[in-house]
Amino acid sequence: MPLAELGQMVHRLGFDAIELPVRNGFQVEPGEIVRQLPVAHKALADAGVGIASVATAPTPEAIAVCGRLGIPVVRVMVPIGPEGYLATVAQVQREYAALAPTLRDAGVKLGVQNHNGAFVCNAMGLHHLLDPLDPATVGAVLDVAHTALDGEEIDLALDIVWERLCMVNFKNAYWRRTNGPEAVEADWEVFWTLGRHGLASWSRAAALLQQRGYTGIVCLPAEYTDEPAVDRLIAEDMQYAKQLFQGQAIQ
Repeated sequence: MPLAELGQMVHRLGFDAIELPVRNGFQVEPGEIVRQLPVAHKALADAGVGIASVATAPTPEAIAVCGRLGIPVVRVMVPIGPEGYLATVAQVQREYAALAPTLRDAGVKLGVQNHNGAFVCNAMGLHHLLDPLDPATVGAVLDVAHTALDGEEIDLALDIVWERLCMVNFKNAYWRRTNGPEAVEADWEVFWTLGRHGLASWSRAAALLQQRGYTGIVCLPAEYTDEPAVDRLIAEDMQYAKQLFQGQAIQ
């Protein structure tokens, strides 16, 4: 979707800002981020929409241009490599520590998100990864759907990452069985659904965030298994989120 059209659409839905994916084939591509991100920033701003975060590799160039544009968060996830969990975490800690001066100079925070599966997958994993790193430069992005898929209670998850929390993703999913009871072994897949209908309790998460006085970014990633219905589904989820946050700005 052209950026001007995208900005108008998300503004009509009631969003203040978006997370912009910087990926090959998207409106801003990694190899062109220095040139294309300012263009995207202006096009969205003309529609009344900011960029609250970008999803991209945390290269010095990406961090610097985000800093110049006032984009506060570069969001990443940590896949576990063939060397194993602990070795991957140790390597990533070294990489993120080396980025600290660049992040500090730009005024940008690296936001690390949990992701179900072969990733740093839950709040405790984020705590383990982030603990030795500078809180001013690296923070936690808690995804309530991935937390729920991983079997972690939202109350505990928020308590674990609270001191590092810079962004919360509100989406939802559940495990759906893909074979019948006659199978030798059960097989499951993730089904992405509306905020009201997944394993994560949006109402509980929103209440806890408000009780704790959270003022950071709330992001609705609009991830649905029924991809052709995304425009209808995200509109429903936006209205639900507004009700839960009692008019608080949602990004």
